[in-house]
Amino acid sequence: MPRFSIIVPSAPRRGTLDSVLAQSFGDFELIPVGDAPDACAVRDSRVVPVQSPPSSGPAGARNAGLRAATGAYLLFLDGDDSLAPGALAALDARLAETGDVDVLYAEHERVPWWEGEPANPAAALLATTPQDAFSPAEAPQLTGVRLPAWGTLYRRSFLAEHRLAFPDGHFTDVGFGGLATVHAERVAVLRSVVVRHLLRRQGDPENGPGGHHTELLDRAELVLDRAAELGLSEDRSGPLFEQLFAAVLKTAAHPTRLPRLRRRAFFRRAGRLYRRHRPAGFRRPGGSLGVQHRLLAAGAYTAFHALHSAHRKASAAGRRVPRAEGARTRLHYRRQLRRRIDPDLAVYCAYWGRGYACNPAAIHAKAAELAPHIRSVFLVTADQVHALPEGIDHAVIGSRRYWQVLARAKYLVNNANFEGAVVKRPGSVHLSTQHGTPLKKMGVEQAAYPVVAAATGSFDRLLGRVDRWDYNLSSNRLSTEVWERSFPAHYEMLEYGYPRNDVYYTATADDVRRVREQLGVPEGRTALLYAPTHRDHDSGFDARLDMEALCEALGDDFVVLLRAHYFYDDERARPRDERIIDVTGHRSSEDVCLAADALITDYSSIVFDYANLDRPIVVYADDWDVYRETRGVTFDFLGAPPGPVARTPDELAAVFRSGRWADAEAAELRARFRARFCEFDDGRAAERVVRRVLLGEPAERIEPAVPLARRTPAPAAVPTAAAATRS
Repeated sequence: MPRFSIIVPSAPRRGTLDSVLAQSFGDFELIPVGDAPDACAVRDSRVVPVQSPPSSGPAGARNAGLRAATGAYLLFLDGDDSLAPGALAALDARLAETGDVDVLYAEHERVPWWEGEPANPAAALLATTPQDAFSPAEAPQLTGVRLPAWGTLYRRSFLAEHRLAFPDGHFTDVGFGGLATVHAERVAVLRSVVVRHLLRRQGDPENGPGGHHTELLDRAELVLDRAAELGLSEDRSGPLFEQLFAAVLKTAAHPTRLPRLRRRAFFRRAGRLYRRHRPAGFRRPGGSLGVQHRLLAAGAYTAFHALHSAHRKASAAGRRVPRAEGARTRLHYRRQLRRRIDPDLAVYCAYWGRGYACNPAAIHAKAAELAPHIRSVFLVTADQVHALPEGIDHAVIGSRRYWQVLARAKYLVNNANFEGAVVKRPGSVHLSTQHGTPLKKMGVEQAAYPVVAAATGSFDRLLGRVDRWDYNLSSNRLSTEVWERSFPAHYEMLEYGYPRNDVYYTATADDVRRVREQLGVPEGRTALLYAPTHRDHDSGFDARLDMEALCEALGDDFVVLLRAHYFYDDERARPRDERIIDVTGHRSSEDVCLAADALITDYSSIVFDYANLDRPIVVYADDWDVYRETRGVTFDFLGAPPGPVARTPDELAAVFRSGRWADAEAAELRARFRARFCEFDDGRAAERVVRRVLLGEPAERIEPAVPLARRTPAPAAVPTAAAATRS
């Protein structure tokens, strides 16, 4: 039997699991509940994954881990917590000093998500307790209500004896922590940090508005009823009662937590609970809190409401409709916002209105097939209207209809962000599809890089736009981790893949041939797509490569497809060599990738999309060190490249002349890269998005991605073996 069972529910992050596996004290089992990363289980036999359906929630996941645990003591972590170095050794040493206890409380750090000093809120509370193990009656202020369940050590046989488990629903820590303390006979504390808890930018989701706050009364009633059954002394029941009702009154007084129609009912039920369980000798606190106690005991909701009305009015005054440009436009938009939301209207936008493209276009097309009752409007700038496919309903950005559909649409889909003046209406659904896997730093993580931060502008305004998201799309686990750090908010992460990449698995040889004809690729030539990314430290387009010299070095069997970053649509010189085909202006980057037999890239996110085709990739990294220092990167790209790496034009030409671009070693590098970054792309991403977001199907009914080994990418026009032989 291991000394400790560490239970981590709800899709734990890799960093959480690694913080446990790196502990110097090794007598433990690690129980991730949900989908544990396979790599952890392979490399360490102490990892024992346990499954729990998403519908069971955090409480169900914790209880599933509790049932599977075999350790003498149980320690719960949240999915974004980390175990402090040496934590398990410190816990074991403390138990050696105190002997067996029912509960061992420890300090924890609350770490701000971005900047600020960590806080240790438990330190002051634990400092007032006895040095050795003690009876709860010796420290009645230690009720378990003010301490989280994660980071506290519980004796497994104690929990089993009293059949203690996490209550279903919300505020489960209050119920579990209170019950454990009520039943405990021998407890101890550890005055050092065991867990580091990452604070989300918007705080605990349970503190958001909604009817779920009534469950706080359920938890309080559960704990108080149990205390009454056990005949808890007044010395212990008084602090327990006071701490529970401090939380209840905080919720009752908050201007937005409870829906307006439920506030009076919440207050009245809380008053009945207060009167039924108030200990005989209970002394109300002083000040404003004491006044609230008296009003609650009397059931005086009107007076209680009046006490806090000034605060509610001040909060309401701070909420203003953002301003659109122009007085008439603002008035028109405000009028539209007063009309009801159209439940069958969806609005799409890609690349700030640059046209019908990327993930929004792919979702738009699939919605027409699976959700034909939903009317769709694509937003574009005036100069892109002519490029829209026939039959696509659209609105020009800035027009009256633009503001009208933005105000009334139920669904809003964008691969970037809608402008700051757009209001997130209650009942509307915002989906951020993103437009690439983030090799470079994104969002608030750009703050550490001055050149990028200056171009980004206000991070507060950026986060205000992110707050509107209900869903955010991810194409691989790296993206998931980066989006959570870069755009912290309360959205649901959809690990469904990128809909724009579906075509890489659905296109046929005829489709590839058609696209090559449209682009002017000569039949039988090997087409190399060169797609350099944007450099924040450069003032204009720089191809960074003499493509004419490259064509001379490669010979007439090759042509180069040049696709500059969309920032430089009109800022580059047109190639003069017939072996260089400029495809920057082609609407679909997916078409261009299908046409290419191989990719030459630097650090562009197109490499992650192109890898789905399982065709050769060569990295041309002439300025990696500069790019990494000025832009910031999310992982060591050159340490795990998708193919051969060249640092100079001569090295690049040599990679092709030698055949290394398409040899067995290149294929092995590409296979490892695809396994890591093509996890969710399988040709059905758009379907998953439409079903989850537009049709509202529950997450558990959405089928996962087809395993990589069972997918068949679209065929290349020139087989790799033939092209490599010629080179």
